[in-house]
Amino acid sequence: MSDAFTVLWTHDTCRALRNEGRVGERPPVAFSGIHTSLPAWSGARAGDEVYALHVNRREVFVVSRMRVIDLERRACCGSAPATWQEPAFPGHADWSVLGANGCGATAVHVDATPVRFDLPIPGELLERLTWRNRRGRTRGLKYVVDGRLERAISLQGFYRLTSDSADELANVVDFPSRRSRRSGSDGH
Repeated sequence: MSDAFTVLWTHDTCRALRNEGRVGERPPVAFSGIHTSLPAWSGARAGDEVYALHVNRREVFVVSRMRVIDLERRACCGSAPATWQEPAFPGHADWSVLGANGCGATAVHVDATPVRFDLPIPGELLERLTWRNRRGRTRGLKYVVDGRLERAISLQGFYRLTSDSADELANVVDFPSRRSRRSGSDGH
């Protein structure tokens, strides 16, 4: 059985995606790392889904849903750097803003939905989303007030969703016309 996770994409990452014209494109790769600025995709396996989230003005958006294909360096990644000055993944230069140059970055090949910034998670869903750790303990999202996220700290990282929450996020992505309050907006 596959699992689902969330990862928070920072303002800098999302700004770079917009500036580089990646909105509407499907990322073929994301990056896992060993530093908090680039969360490790620990526990993810082929077939798992990862929801890239972004917080803007206390609203949480699903930027892309990515299905993990593999966590291997492949020919598409380009040559491994011989020195620290060379790009880590020259074959994925178009998507390097997703963390290619992060500390200990490794490629995660994905089949993803197009990048977008107009798909908010409804406030009532934010209040009931839950994640579970490896020991099976669950937790909710902290700092949700009146359906808005006051602080993003409990989203920072790479976390496994409970199956019910994964199903609810899948519905947000699969049926955006029912959920999106700002059709056509870029999330600003």
